[in-house]
Amino acid sequence: MADRLTPEARSRNMARIRSRDTKPELRLRSALFARGLRFRVCRRELPGQPDIVFPKEQLAIQVRGCFWHQHEGCRHARIPDTNRAYWHPKLKRTVTRDQTNDELLCRLGWELRIVWECEMRGSEAVERIAERLEQRIKSIRA
Repeated sequence: MADRLTPEARSRNMARIRSRDTKPELRLRSALFARGLRFRVCRRELPGQPDIVFPKEQLAIQVRGCFWHQHEGCRHARIPDTNRAYWHPKLKRTVTRDQTNDELLCRLGWELRIVWECEMRGSEAVERIAERLEQRIKSIRA
């Protein structure tokens, strides 16, 4: 299927995509904060700059977009038909970088939880994820 947008329009859209403070990330942070949990955001000194960090518990949470991080088995992780020679290596590099950073973070003694964008469809799903994370944090503190 051909791209419906002009190259200029596509470029404008792509330039507006952010690496932090994404909607799924903000929704999860809001749910965690509402539960009384306090955390740090985007710690640059940690491999992969985790989106949400609980330093005392050494728990890091990555909120990942299914397309950009190629969530295996997810329908949103499809490589575009146009310009595949560009997209395939680009997305593969992202997955490789994620694996490297995840491994480094775990070697430093951090527990990593990955939350996929597709798992956060709807406010009930976000609340369930926040509840599971809250339970995990409480079990670490105990």
